[in-house]
Amino acid sequence: MSDVTGLPRIGDHAPDFKAMTTHIPDFNFSVWQEQDWVILFSHPADFTPVCTTEIMEFARQHERFVARRIKLIGLSVDSIHSHLAWLQNMKDKMGVVIPFPLISDVSMQVSHRYGMIHPGADSTATVRAVFIIDPKRIIRALVYYPLNVGRNVEEILRLVTALQTTEHFSCATPVNWQDGEKVVVPPPKTVKDIEVRQSQSDLEHKDFYLMLKDVNAPKASESMPAPSSIPKPAPAPKVEPQPPVTQSSPEPPQT
Repeated sequence: MSDVTGLPRIGDHAPDFKAMTTHIPDFNFSVWQEQDWVILFSHPADFTPVCTTEIMEFARQHERFVARRIKLIGLSVDSIHSHLAWLQNMKDKMGVVIPFPLISDVSMQVSHRYGMIHPGADSTATVRAVFIIDPKRIIRALVYYPLNVGRNVEEILRLVTALQTTEHFSCATPVNWQDGEKVVVPPPKTVKDIEVRQSQSDLEHKDFYLMLKDVNAPKASESMPAPSSIPKPAPAPKVEPQPPVTQSSPEPPQT
């Protein structure tokens, strides 16, 4: 997709851009992303109640995103000075430090490129947009919330986790899937595929077109680690027996 004003779609390349942020003054999106997943989200305005709760919750969950190699970055059309004052306010009043950058998009250049301005809702503020971008800078999912409804951060994390899982295992995830649960294997395409699937004991067979698999279950050859790989507890220090201590009666004084 070319970098033009409009609404990016799933499968499009995420538009690259340069901007000023709270953590990196000369910010370049593609350079900052490196080979990680990214959640780019917009909020309507600084110093507003719903946005404050969202930003703080992203901060509280930040380490869980980092553990999955996911970078967070927020955006609004507020000035960099407003952003910095807002971050300081959340630190001083709420005790929450925001560890990820916020983009100051006063010109609305990035907002228009990502379709974050919806005139029917507000012509000067971004809606609550969420873009999930993979390491190849492909948009893998996007979610829009209205101005008056806060986002579910747990669901956003679940969504990225599902995308990472489906890519790694070439599978799909069923309704209400959570990390660690069984996934859906691709449906068969031929009669032979059906026969092969029905003979697989590692699948949970619902029907010929719906089968589940536990991708976290160890394979038969991996069910028990090799003896040499099992860590052994450190041996207790050997204590040599000590001879009993005897006390002799004191000699009588010499006269």
